Amino acid sequence: MKPGVHPDYHEINVIMTDGSTFKTRSTYGKPGETLRLDIDPKTHPAWTGQQRMIDQGGQVAKFNKRFAAIGAIKAKPAGDAPAKAAKPAAEKPAAEKLAAEKPAAEKKEKAAKK
Repeated sequence: MKPGVHPDYHEINVIMTDGSTFKTRSTYGKPGETLRLDIDPKTHPAWTGQQRMIDQGGQVAKFNKRFAAIGAIKAKPAGDAPAKAAKPAAEKPAAEKLAAEKPAAEKKEKAAKK
């Protein structure tokens, strides 16, 4: 290795999300410094197989607020409880829907021609 080109490689302490610690060598910080992890293999969905929303610094809320005007996402005030989802009504089969919509469309066309 060329002298003076590479960063200092030293031992640091790493604290996992569950509080367990270990020592490793790294170029992070100064010798003996502590690195506290927010996400590690014990909690990350890629290793655990569980899906959950990880919101660091309100990024999800910021996204929802920014794109609420589009209409796909409705902005909710911070203190409100989540609304209960309404039960969907039993839908008609596709053939019945088309049969019901066809006469209505024909009436609109006739009215537009007058």
